Parts: sequence; C-alpha cells; structure tokens
Amino acid sequence: MANTGQTRLKVIDALDHPHGGRILRLRLLDGPAPTVRALRGATLSATGPRGQERRLRVLGFPVTGGKVSDGRIRESGRIDLHIEEEGDGVPVDLTWVIQPD
Repeated sequence: MANTGQTRLKVIDALDHPHGGRILRLRLLDGPAPTVRALRGATLSATGPRGQERRLRVLGFPVTGGKVSDGRIRESGRIDLHIEEEGDGVPVDLTWVIQPD
C-alpha cells in the first residue's frame, strides 16, 4: 500500500469495555506513527469494509497492551485505544480503517 502521508490504522481486534465504550487494537497501515499527545482526546474517523462511517472519540489507553509511549507506537506500529463511538450505527469492528480528523 502506498504511503499517502496521512496516518491510517487498521482495527485488528475490537471488544466492549466493561465500563462503557470499546477497546480497539490498531495496527499502522500508512503514514507517520501518531503520537500519544495527538491521540489523547482526539476525534477519529472510521470507515468499515462496506463503506460504513463512524466518528470516534479517544477516551484513553488501556493498560492491557503495556505502557503507551511514542517510541513503542513507532517501533511496534500498534496501539490500543479506549474509544467512544458518536451517534448510532454499526459498532467499529475488525478490518475497519481509522484516520485522525
């Protein structure tokens, strides 16, 4: 996949958070690795495999994936996010593509 300069992440695992929201495990597809500062509280756009679209808000970083740092995101290309989906619609799930707004 060509690097477009725009950060794109793919959902490789998704589950409901016990206290609300969802946990998404993401893998970097294209573009520069996002920073923790840029992701904290960010609004993201999600596109499903059938063209569905959702808006997401980052609530935090679950510690199940270990301590979050910019270096870890750059090296592994993976990050776990605790998110809240805005509005009604199909929940974000495997193979969805996420982009920062």
